[in-house]
Amino acid sequence: MASSQKRISKELAEVTTNPPAGITVSLVDEANVHNWNIVMDGPEGSPYAGGKFKLLLVLPTDYPFKPPKINFKTRIWHPNVTFDEHGSMCVGILKPEAWKPSSKIMSVLTATQQLLIEPVPDDALEANAAEKFKNNRAEFNKEAKEWTKKYAK
Repeated sequence: MASSQKRISKELAEVTTNPPAGITVSLVDEANVHNWNIVMDGPEGSPYAGGKFKLLLVLPTDYPFKPPKINFKTRIWHPNVTFDEHGSMCVGILKPEAWKPSSKIMSVLTATQQLLIEPVPDDALEANAAEKFKNNRAEFNKEAKEWTKKYAK
């Protein structure tokens, strides 16, 4: 247990002092290193540009042997993020079969950012958004921009 806390503290220090561009990380509560607030800027050149998205990263007690969970707290129109209040998302690196104890939270954050730039419609949680992304990109981008303006400003 102590080594898990130590590893989490080390990774937290790493992402707070040297975060990926456009991302800030803080603890939800200083007394609990398992819950992290993340604020991610919508990547330039994506329909999310100009938005600020809040996410919650939760580390399980058996981290790094189990992957963290990351959810959008800001609503987002995206094929890989649910439209409900949970904002659950599908990221390859977090799938149990893909997660390795050597994986780092930094790579989870960059994978999440990458997903905003390049959605993966074939691994969608929201079929409607995936459908638009594949078949009518202009319509998809318009909707994503509207949601960004409405929820992420």
